[in-house]
Amino acid sequence: MEDFNRNSGKTTIIAGPCAVESEEQMERVCSCLSSLGVKYLRGGCFKPRTKVNTFRGLGGDGLKIMHSAGNRYGMKIVTEVRDTAHLDIVAEYADIVQIGAKSMYDNDLLLACGELKKPIIIKRNFAATVKDVTNAVEFILSGGNDEVIICERGIRTFESNTRFTLDLCGVAWLKEHTDFPIIVDPSHAMGFRYGVADLARAAVAMGVEGLMVEVHPQPEKALSDSAQQLDLKMFGELYESLKPIVSAVNRKIN
Repeated sequence: MEDFNRNSGKTTIIAGPCAVESEEQMERVCSCLSSLGVKYLRGGCFKPRTKVNTFRGLGGDGLKIMHSAGNRYGMKIVTEVRDTAHLDIVAEYADIVQIGAKSMYDNDLLLACGELKKPIIIKRNFAATVKDVTNAVEFILSGGNDEVIICERGIRTFESNTRFTLDLCGVAWLKEHTDFPIIVDPSHAMGFRYGVADLARAAVAMGVEGLMVEVHPQPEKALSDSAQQLDLKMFGELYESLKPIVSAVNRKIN
């Protein structure tokens, strides 16, 4: 949690594929990310999906693949828990447990995460106000866990040409009115890889505590969210472009 502390002066990068698919995939991703200095590996193992016939993750096997790859490269694991039935196994392998946007209103899950002794990333639901997400945080805090990170990942608006709309105004409100670390997920907000880098740079310029970006060795072959994932070269270019922006807002990239 120290890396995401409001007073750390760091902008911490979390990166990795939408979903864990294979050992080879995770080996390639980790090799690239660690060579750049990225310390936090993301990847979905239990995937909540809108359509029933889409890839829903490798479950426990995916967690083991991700954990093994992360260990080899000294990276910490960030992965989503879909519901309370998976919480124990996710908590066993994850360094940071993520509550996804679709689970933000799951009171039982929030309360259960409040009993964990691990940092929790809670993603703002795409139909939630900033006050809604802070109310959800209160459920986690009520269990005694105050290591909470809020993630802005885009909300639904009348705009239909992008997947969602990244609410940087909401980020500014959260920075002003809460003490929680704020991170931004430009991948889910945009929904298309061509805009992810620009949104990432805009978010970093606001002095947020972190950035979560989806990265895949071959995005066109990804089993989920292929359109929004950056390939390894694109991510490397983005990472380098963030450094002067982070420096300009008196922070350092982590």
